[in-house]
Amino acid sequence: MKQQVKADMMLLMVTAFWGISYLLMDLALTEMGAFSLNAFRFIGAFLLAAICFFPRVKTVNRTTLKYSAMVGFALLFVYIGATFGVMYTSLSNAGFLCALTVVFTPVLDFVFFRKKPSKKLFLVLVMAFAGIALLTLSERMRPALGDILCLLCAVSYATDLLITERAVAHEEVNAFQLGVFQLGFTGVGMLILSLIFEGPDIPKSPVVWGSVIVLSIFCTGLAFIVQAVAQQYTTASHVGVIFTLEPVFNSIAAFFIAHEVLRPQAYLGGVLLVASLLVMEIDFGSKGKELPEVGHQGD
Repeated sequence: MKQQVKADMMLLMVTAFWGISYLLMDLALTEMGAFSLNAFRFIGAFLLAAICFFPRVKTVNRTTLKYSAMVGFALLFVYIGATFGVMYTSLSNAGFLCALTVVFTPVLDFVFFRKKPSKKLFLVLVMAFAGIALLTLSERMRPALGDILCLLCAVSYATDLLITERAVAHEEVNAFQLGVFQLGFTGVGMLILSLIFEGPDIPKSPVVWGSVIVLSIFCTGLAFIVQAVAQQYTTASHVGVIFTLEPVFNSIAAFFIAHEVLRPQAYLGGVLLVASLLVMEIDFGSKGKELPEVGHQGD
C-alpha cells in the first residue's frame, strides 16, 4: 500500500473518531460536568503524549511554553463551546456547526491581520450562513442556545489556529512541543474551572469510563499525533476532503446509535455546510503537494 493511501486511511480513522466524539461527550455528560469531562480528557491526553514522547518534550523552552499557554487558553473556549453546545442542541447540529472553523479562520485572518481572503470566500460564506439558517432556526426563527455555543466553538478554534500559525513561525518555538503542552494547559484550565463550579465529578459507570478513555486517548491524544505524522505523506486537497467528513460521521452515529432524527430542512442545511467546507478546503486550481499550515481541533 502506498504511503499516501496509508496516510489518508489514518486521517480517515482520526476523522471518524472526531465524528463520534460528540456522541461520547453526550454519554459522558450524563454523569459528569462539562469542565470535569474536559479536565479528564485533556490531562489524560497530555500525560499520554508526554510519556510516549518524553525525550522530545523534556527540553521545552520558555518561549514554547508561553505560546502553549496562549494556545491552550484559546482551546479552553473551543471545548467549553463544544461541550456545552452538545448539552443544548442536537448531536448533528453540534457536528456541523463546530466544523465551521475552516470558514471562520480566513474571516478572522482578514479582520485582525488584513490578510486578503481567497476569491471563493464570499461564495463559501453565503453557503455556510444559508446552511446555518436551515440547520438551526426553529419555527420561531431562533437558534437554540447550543447552536450559538457551537458557533462559539468554531470561532474560538479559528482563533486558536491563527495563534498557532504565528507561534510556530518563531524560531524558538518547537511545534511538536507546542502541540503537546497546549493539551496540558487546557487540561489544567478545565480542572480549575471544575474545582470552582463542579466538584469535580468522576465517572461512575463503565460506559462513561469507556467514553472518557476513548475521548482522551483516541479522540485527543493519538488524534493529534497521528494527524501530525500522516499529513507529511498526503496532499492538502486529500486532507481537506477527509476532514469535511467529520460532521458526516457524527450524523451517522447520531442517527444509528442515538436515534436522532432532524427536520428535512436541517438535513438540507447540513448538506450546504459540508459543501461549503469542501469548497473552502480544496484548492481546485492546484495539483501540488503543499500541505496545510495548521491542523484540526479534534473534538
